Amino acid sequence: MFTTRPTLQGTFGMASSTHWLASQTAMAVLEDGGNAYDAAVAAGFVLHVVEPHLNGPAGEVPALIAPAGGPVKVLCGQGVAPRGASIEHYTSLGLRLVPGTGPLAAAVPGAFDAWMTLLRDHGTQSLERVLGYAIGYAERGHPAVERVGETVETVRELFEKEWTTSAALYLPGGRSPAPGALLKNPPLAATWKRLLSEAAAAGPGREQQIEAARRTWREGFIADALLAASARPTMDTSGERHTGALTGDDLAGWEATYEDPVTHDWNGWTVCKAGPWSQGPALLQQLALLPDGVTAADVHFEGGAADAASADGEFVHRLIEGTKLAMADREAWYGDTEGASAVPVEALLSAAYNDERRALIGEQASRELRPGSPQGREPRVSEHATAVANGGTGSFDPLSLSAGAGAGAGEPTVARDGATSGDTCHIDVVDRWGNMISATPSGGWLHSNPVVPELGFPLGTRLQMTWLEHGLPNSLTPGRRPRTTLTPSLALRGGQPVLAFGTPGGDQQDQWQLHFFIAAALRPQVRGGLDLQGAVDAPNWHTDSFPGSFYPRAMRPGSVTMESRTPRSVTDGLRRRGHDVESGPAWSEGRLCAVARDPETGVLSAAANPRGMQGYAVGR
Repeated sequence: MFTTRPTLQGTFGMASSTHWLASQTAMAVLEDGGNAYDAAVAAGFVLHVVEPHLNGPAGEVPALIAPAGGPVKVLCGQGVAPRGASIEHYTSLGLRLVPGTGPLAAAVPGAFDAWMTLLRDHGTQSLERVLGYAIGYAERGHPAVERVGETVETVRELFEKEWTTSAALYLPGGRSPAPGALLKNPPLAATWKRLLSEAAAAGPGREQQIEAARRTWREGFIADALLAASARPTMDTSGERHTGALTGDDLAGWEATYEDPVTHDWNGWTVCKAGPWSQGPALLQQLALLPDGVTAADVHFEGGAADAASADGEFVHRLIEGTKLAMADREAWYGDTEGASAVPVEALLSAAYNDERRALIGEQASRELRPGSPQGREPRVSEHATAVANGGTGSFDPLSLSAGAGAGAGEPTVARDGATSGDTCHIDVVDRWGNMISATPSGGWLHSNPVVPELGFPLGTRLQMTWLEHGLPNSLTPGRRPRTTLTPSLALRGGQPVLAFGTPGGDQQDQWQLHFFIAAALRPQVRGGLDLQGAVDAPNWHTDSFPGSFYPRAMRPGSVTMESRTPRSVTDGLRRRGHDVESGPAWSEGRLCAVARDPETGVLSAAANPRGMQGYAVGR
């Protein structure tokens, strides 16, 4: 079967990420005696440098970890809303949505502390060693990928007129980074060098220095610079200048945490996801909505492509409609809630509930937003989302999400033509001892907030995912996490971790992961193992038939964007069923990464997405 690359196999270690330099950094750490967690941390900091349009140190990172012989855990690197970030404060400014850029959209930064917590608890190498790779690329430069300059060009006018600190770093001499040109970030290198110096002064112990670095981030010179940036009036997507709500108490009082994953059993697999403060359970709901007994007979593979067994789009139709139902529930139920308002995850994944929901899937495409009523509870959807779902515009035009708009507003995901204009990052690592991690770093993009000149990176914008309306599971609430789209995955067979995977893509992440996982689980094996590369390469699609998570929170009922190499019989069959099928470029849907381990043989494998010409897997 044709694939763009081979599925890698070996026994020493494997890494896959959205940028080849991060993947090779992870492999270098493994070669240096580090484990999967050392490797992931080093690669995570390199991603801040080489994909600054997709993530930064003041963003966020959820991760699923499976330590050898230990239970799977979720590491939550998603910061909370600052104490002053109340609905009343934002609406008093005349806002109806949280802006997609600027300090008002900044949650408490989570990525740095999450990486430090992982290194402290599960790593083995020193802080100086794992940060050295990122410092080197920031100081000496790295060849810029095409998307960096393209992203800068979408916000050139904003940088030149308003965000001049960003222009100084990303438009030197008025020129955006050209593909292949060395891109440096001296302020970031200086920040990490000063951090290491202060950490070393705390004492010789590895954990002692990591704890000192965490204090410096929360209460030292880094905290001072972040707070000053938040306090500066900044032009945002509302068209006005606003200051942020972040305070010293917010920074000092937050730290990354561990929690148990949400799981669902499907076809002999147990899939693990972060809780409903993320969109992770939506993948589990999509699996629960599949008909009983799905096997390889339901999906056939020709020429390396996965398409409907009926050859007329029937199976894909059911996947799309199931996605709409799961995402409608995400809109109505998911959030960082507890007590009487806690998300009814067990009910949402129950057989009885999904039998009821599955019966809603008919022969024609639905154009409605149809959340369910688990345990008889009444769903609650925001006024804006309701208006958009009913064909209105809410406070913004729901059809305004174009390639240009997406690239400059919030987390750019996938434009109407299917082309990715950026989004986020992902990394998976497995080592020879059986340690495994799946992590999805994001936020703090170069176009989220002005670059903090003393630090070399900006604040994030994750609060834009919350609603300025009381009583919703995802209402803006001080001290609560905004519901994030970031959703790494880890899957077990027989209780043993086998597969770690994920993708960038905002609202598309758990759509693309569904297609990948089904293909990986059902596809014929390669050399006795999972055909990871074939599952990554298979034609993919996404729908926007639910309110988007990012400003301006648009929705396109009935839409399906499919790669142009999808068989004509499938797209024609979907059109007959009432789907508004749009053809995207042949290689445009998804940026999946994956690693795997066979518990019986110890054989490791990996694959990475060829789309975007950045992702790469390495290993031996």
